[in-house]
Amino acid sequence: MRSDQVKKGMQQAPHRSLFNALGYTKEEMNRPLVGIVCSYNEIVPGHMNLDKIAEAVKLGVAMAGGTPVLFPAIAVCDGIAMGHTGMKYSLVTRELIADSTECMAKAHQFDALVMIPNCDKNVPGLLMAAARINVPTVFVSGGPMLAGHVDGCKRSLSSMFEAVGAYEAGKMTEEKVEEYVDKVCPTCGSCSGMYTANSMNCMTEVIGMGLQGNGTIPAVYSERIRLAKHAGMKVMEMLEKNIRPSDIMTKEAFLNCLTVDMALGCSTNTMLHLPAIAHEAGIDISMDIANEISGRTPNLCHLAPAGPTYMEDLNEAGGVYAVMNELHKKGLLHEECITVTGKTVGENIKDVRNMNPDVIRPIDQPYMQTGGIAVLKGNLAPDTGIVKQSAVVPEMMVHEGPARVFDCEEDAIEAIKGGKIVPGDVVVIRYEGPKGGPGMREMLNPTSAIAGMGLGESVALITDGRFSGASRGASIGHVSPEAAVGGPIALVEEGDIIKIDIPNHRLDLDVSEEVLAERRAAWKPREPKITDGYLQRYAALVTSGNRGAVLDLNQIR
Repeated sequence: MRSDQVKKGMQQAPHRSLFNALGYTKEEMNRPLVGIVCSYNEIVPGHMNLDKIAEAVKLGVAMAGGTPVLFPAIAVCDGIAMGHTGMKYSLVTRELIADSTECMAKAHQFDALVMIPNCDKNVPGLLMAAARINVPTVFVSGGPMLAGHVDGCKRSLSSMFEAVGAYEAGKMTEEKVEEYVDKVCPTCGSCSGMYTANSMNCMTEVIGMGLQGNGTIPAVYSERIRLAKHAGMKVMEMLEKNIRPSDIMTKEAFLNCLTVDMALGCSTNTMLHLPAIAHEAGIDISMDIANEISGRTPNLCHLAPAGPTYMEDLNEAGGVYAVMNELHKKGLLHEECITVTGKTVGENIKDVRNMNPDVIRPIDQPYMQTGGIAVLKGNLAPDTGIVKQSAVVPEMMVHEGPARVFDCEEDAIEAIKGGKIVPGDVVVIRYEGPKGGPGMREMLNPTSAIAGMGLGESVALITDGRFSGASRGASIGHVSPEAAVGGPIALVEEGDIIKIDIPNHRLDLDVSEEVLAERRAAWKPREPKITDGYLQRYAALVTSGNRGAVLDLNQIR
C-alpha cells in the first residue's frame, strides 16, 4: 500500500508516533488510509451539510475495512461573490483546490480518496486533483437544493436575480422582492436549477466518478446520506480492484460528458471545466468537437433557467442515468467505459427507465434536434464564443444590432438599470476574461437585469468573461481571444453592428478587415487591474477560455 511509506518499517517509527498523537490504533494503522476531502464550510449553502456527508462517508469506509482521514478543501459561494470584486476569486479557486488537494494527498500518501464537493469550482477542482493523484477515488456531492415556491410556482436563485431587475424596471414592488428573498432558496444544497454546480455534479456521474444519483438526489433527502455511505464502501472495492481515475476518465468518457451535457442543457461553464479536467488527465478535448456532438445529440431537458423544471424533478424522473438511457436508444454513448461501480456505462444504465417524459423528453420527441450548447466562431470570436442555445428564445437565435460597449461589468449594469439599453442592442462587456478580469467573472447580474427588465427577447450580451449557469437569453461568453491580449473584442466600438447566427455557429463584427487592422495597430494593452496577491500570479499564468483557462508556466517564459 502507498500508505506503508508513512506507517511501516523502522524509518517510519517517528511517523507512527505522530499517528499515535492523533489517536490512531494499531488496528487502524494496519488498514488502508483513505483521505476524505471535504469542502464543508458555513458560507456556502451547498456546503453547509457536507459535515454530515463526510461522517457518512467515513462510516462507509470503516465498514468496508479502511481508515478514513478527513481534510478540507476551500469553497467560494458564487451567488454571494456575484457582482463585485469577490467574483474575481471564484474561478481561480479551481486551481487552488486542485493544488492543495494534490499536496495533501501526496504528502501523506493516502491509498485512496473520497471527494466531497458540491458547488461550482469544487467539483472540477477536485476532479482535476483526482486525475493528477490517480489513486482509487469516488465522488459524492452534497446534492441540490429543493426549489422554492412563490405564488404557487417553483422558483430558484435565478428568479431572485431577475426579481431585482424587475424591481429596477418598476415591475415589482420591494415587498415582493423580499418575499422572493424569503422563499426562493428554502434548503441547503447547490442552487436548484441546472446551474454550474449541478451541471458539474451530473458530469461527475456521467464520466463515471460518482455513483448513480450523485448529481440529482436532493441535499435534504436521507437517500443522500445512504449514497455517501455507499461511496465510502465503494472506494474500498475500487482499491481492491485497483480501479483508478486514469482507467475511468478516458477520452471516450469525456465524449460521453459532452454528449449528456448537450442532452441535459447544462451550464456553459462545463465548456470551461471539461477541457481543464481533460488536460489534467492528459487528454486533449478541443471545443471544436462540441458542435459536432451537439449536431447529433437531441436536447431532452429544459431545467431552470431554460424551463420550469428543477433538479428534484430530474431526480424523480430517473436522474442522469435515465437521460443516458434515452441517448443509448440511438447509440450516442460509449457504453464500454468503466465506472466507479466497477461496471460499464452500459451495464449501469440498462435497467433505468424514464419516469416522466415531461421532464426528460423521449429521444424521438426532443425539445431540439441539437444539443443545449453551441460554440460560435467568426471575426469577433476567432477561437470560441459559447452560448447555452437551449435557453435562448427563438427570436434571438439570429440577431444583429448595435454594440453597446463596456470595459467592465459594473459599467454595463449601471447602463442597463439606468434604462440606457434598448431593444435590439448588443451589450459587449470586455476586459473581464481570465487575464483581463482577472478571474473571468460570471455575469449573472447583467443577464438577470436584462431578463428582469423585459429585454431578454430583444437584447444580446457578449463577453470575454463567462456566465452563471443561472443566466438565460442570448448570452455569449468565453469569447476568445480575450480583450486583454488584443482579441477582436477589444476592437469593437460603440455602434458597430454585431451579427449573431446561433444555428450557423457565427459571431461576427460587421466591420471591414481594413478598419479592424487600423484599430488593431492603434490598440494598446491595458494596465493590469490587480497588481498584487494571488490574482496577479493567476493572471500571469492563465490561458484563454477556449483552453479551459488552465494555468501554463510558458505564459511567463
